[in-house]
Amino acid sequence: MKDKIIVWESGTFFPFILCNSLKDSGNFDFYAVTDVTDRIKKFFENQKSVKFEKIWFYHDHIFPRKNNIDTDYLEAFEKKYNIDLWVLAQNERIFNQQYNEYYKFSTNEILSILEDECKLFEKILDEVKPNFLITNETALHQHHLFYLLCRAKGVKIMMLNQSKFGYKCIISQELHKLDFVTTINPKPNSKNFEELQNYLKSFDMLKQLVNYKNTFLSSKKDKIKAAIQFLLVSNNSNIKTHYTYYGRNKVKVLLKEIEYSLKKRYRENFINKNFKRKIDDATPFVYFPLHLEPERVTLIGSPYFTNQLETIRHILKSLPVGYRLLVKEHPTQSIRGWRTNSYYKQMMNLPNLELMHPSVSNTELLKKCSLVVTIAGTAGLEAAFYGKPSILFSDLGYSLLPSVFKVKSLEELSQIILTALKHKVDAAYLDSYVDLLDQNSFDFDWFNFILSYQRLFYYGGHLLDVDISLEKMNIFIKEQKPTFDKISQEYLKKIKQLNQ
Repeated sequence: MKDKIIVWESGTFFPFILCNSLKDSGNFDFYAVTDVTDRIKKFFENQKSVKFEKIWFYHDHIFPRKNNIDTDYLEAFEKKYNIDLWVLAQNERIFNQQYNEYYKFSTNEILSILEDECKLFEKILDEVKPNFLITNETALHQHHLFYLLCRAKGVKIMMLNQSKFGYKCIISQELHKLDFVTTINPKPNSKNFEELQNYLKSFDMLKQLVNYKNTFLSSKKDKIKAAIQFLLVSNNSNIKTHYTYYGRNKVKVLLKEIEYSLKKRYRENFINKNFKRKIDDATPFVYFPLHLEPERVTLIGSPYFTNQLETIRHILKSLPVGYRLLVKEHPTQSIRGWRTNSYYKQMMNLPNLELMHPSVSNTELLKKCSLVVTIAGTAGLEAAFYGKPSILFSDLGYSLLPSVFKVKSLEELSQIILTALKHKVDAAYLDSYVDLLDQNSFDFDWFNFILSYQRLFYYGGHLLDVDISLEKMNIFIKEQKPTFDKISQEYLKKIKQLNQ
């Protein structure tokens, strides 16, 4: 009997191409939920590369409305599956006017979207009864809701996610956590910190991210082509069919794009004039790296700590006398046009805080700090490589390390900081964790894959509603085949592991 695999496809084409490789085993029936634009929908309707037993197009089933909300159903859904719907909705960037300047959703419209989603997803899973869900990282609320419902119904999850080391990925049921690993023991005859640092440098995630940032949306030629395609060719039908496109008429999008470019330059000029570029280590300091915003890491991964400015205030209140807080802007925040100058000024006006330029060496900050505090970032793990303890506001895989302290309530933050500052990091535990990650990860440059499909299909990332020809996709599949044949073997191993 064949296993049933359902995939969530949001236009990355990773699940689609993976199914194309997995189909050769002949052991699976494939189903798909697609969250794509109108023009990409046509591709999935016409493609013959992967035989999907059935495809559901998400936006065909979601109809925002301002009345007739079945709140009794939503309450029962939450209790039945232990899923907090408002946690997802409040942190959805599309529903948040801090990030979405095109349309303001009413409470009832949001509830109606949630109702349609819950009913659709329940219907799909009850009909298919899949054994496995294949997905990459959940990014928007509907994607994460489907993932949570799959987990609640006992569907085995195979989520591709970036390892905490660059150029490597893992497949797991929870993001950034190793399946079936709950404790670690110190490794006998372990590497020393210098040897471990050399390993970290060889898989430098920050370098990978910066390379991605310098390439993504960087082509002016692609930007001009995308503008012509959007303004003169596209009928912009998504503005009627996709609530995620509400309010995005062509004139408004054009004006917002011009405004965005001007604001980005203005903010970058402010950063260059006001942020510190030299690390003053005359007195000890705690290091807090800002997260990219808006981003899944905080919106979904740490839903109660999305206000980084407020989190910084809590940290400052909790520092022992004699310590400063150094905050560094994320170097890839430029992709989002940087933060507002007023946001930066609020930080700069906080006593005992220094705001560091995004170009300042992360390695030097890790070497010179006494402690790293992060909401849910890789810096907490990297700190251990330099013998520094760290504090997390969320639950990540590397929380297994004794040098990583988890904040469970803000009232205990000051005591946790005092405890962490006294902690001596043991390289033997770190070496053991590195081995675990090595054993459970495989080589795959996820960000380079993103750039490859963005260049080929999406005008370098400037336009997401495009026509995709079967011929162009077949060429892309052929180019990616050697890589995906290897990746499919990793999935087959994971399927065997989860079935056992």
